[in-house]
This record gives sequence, C-alpha cells and structure tokens, in this order.
Amino acid sequence: MSGHALILVLVAALCHALWNIAAKYVDGDRFVFVWSYEFLSTVLWLPVGLVVLAREGWPMSWGLLVGPLVSAVLHIAYSLTLQTGYDRAALGVVYPVARGTGPLLSMIVGILVLQERPGWHAVIGGLVVIAGVAVVATHRVADSRGLSREGLAYGAATGFWIAGYTLWDSHAVGELSLNPLPYFALTVMWQAVLLAPALVTRRAAFRSTVRRSWRPSLAIAVLSPVAYILVLEVMQTTPVSLVAPARESSIIVGSLLAWWLFREPGPVRKVAGSIVVIAGITLIAWT
Repeated sequence: MSGHALILVLVAALCHALWNIAAKYVDGDRFVFVWSYEFLSTVLWLPVGLVVLAREGWPMSWGLLVGPLVSAVLHIAYSLTLQTGYDRAALGVVYPVARGTGPLLSMIVGILVLQERPGWHAVIGGLVVIAGVAVVATHRVADSRGLSREGLAYGAATGFWIAGYTLWDSHAVGELSLNPLPYFALTVMWQAVLLAPALVTRRAAFRSTVRRSWRPSLAIAVLSPVAYILVLEVMQTTPVSLVAPARESSIIVGSLLAWWLFREPGPVRKVAGSIVVIAGITLIAWT
C-alpha cells in the first residue's frame, strides 16, 4: 500500500471512529435516527455528486444506476444491525468485533475468490490487525444482563454486512470504474428513499427523535461520507484485502473513547490491542 493511500485510510478511520461515538449518543428511535442521518447526508452530498457527474458529461451506465442501489441495501442492513447492537450492548464490544469480522471476511474473499495477491507481509499485517481487534474486544463471556453475548452476536452480524458492502463497493469503484463521490452520493440517496416508507409506523417517535438527536445525525452526515469516500478512493487502486484491515485502525480511537466517555472497562487491554493494530498496519504499509 502506498504512503498516500495509507494516509487516506487512516484519516478515514479517524472519521469513522468519531461518527460511531456520535451514534452511541442517540436519544430516541434508532430507525428514525438512521433515516435522519441518511437524509442529511443526501442533502449535503447529492448536489456535490451531481455537480461531479455534470462535469464528467453525465456518464450514465448500468453500474451507476444499479450499483448504488445494491450498496444502499447492504448499508441499510449494516446500519440497522449496528444501531440495534449499540442499543443493547456496549460500544466497546460491538464496535471492535464488527470492525474485526468485516475485514477478516473481506480479506478471505479478496484472496480466495477475487484472486488478489497482496503479498505475504500484507496478509500477515491484516491478520495482526484482526488479532489486535480481538484483544480489544476480549470481555467477560457475560455479565448479569448478558451484554457481552449480545455484543459479540451483533458485532459479528454487523461485520458480515461490512464485508458485503466493502466487497461490492470495491467492485463498483474498481472493476466498474465508477467515480467514488457520485457513487456514494447516490447510495445515501437510495438509503434515505428505501427507509422512508417505514417511518409511517414510527410517527409517534419521529419528531422527538429528530429534535433530540439532530446533532449526532448532523455529525454522522458529515463524517461518515468523508470516511467512506476516502476509502472508495483508495479502493480504486489498492486491493480490498489490504484496505479492509487497514481502515480498522479506527478501533484504536473508538475503543479508547468508549473507555473515556462511557467508562467501559479494560483500558489496559484496549491500549495493548491498539498497539497490536498499529503493528499490523505497519506490516501492511511495508509492502
């Protein structure tokens, strides 16, 4: 991985960790919350995406029409699973398990199915990153409320959807050569559109959730697109089997902030796991 690509991935990881912290502060219906930040993302980013398309001469293709729709479905499944996990379990368990499972699956598919050959240093580095995530996520099997079991389950399920949209989006911006910014803008638009009909059943919670959670919604609407557009940019030239684990450096920030803000246990374990993650990223960058 080039130095420039690694810097973009690390900046994306920081933005990703920060928006996940914002997501933990939700007060209200989490489905409404997901729709609200997708709607705000659409308002902020769709005009930018359309301007980019206009400058390129409106290069329409089946990939640009279908690709964002498929990505939107995968991202919706990811977002709703993640928010349910945050509602029922500790961020310090759900977040690192999700961010570890996703890249592990992405790396396996990238190497075995997509025939990517990132080099043995990169493969070892990716596995070291995932091992560091496992160290951070280590927790008692269950406490009095069973939060750890739920956290592990929701984290793993979230990781499955992460692998799904990562592999699909890598295909879209890599093999199909779609411009990352318009592609992402259309993806968030489809997410807002597809989620909207279900809001009818949540009318009672709609106003109160939007009123109480507009700040974290706005933070996510800004940070989440920046994080993922940077990742899409890197995936145009870098194998997904490298990008997926490298961006999981976000767990360093996310886990430490979870300890600091939410008083989640295990600061020594989190620091140790973060050091392992950094070692893995160093191996990836060495290739």
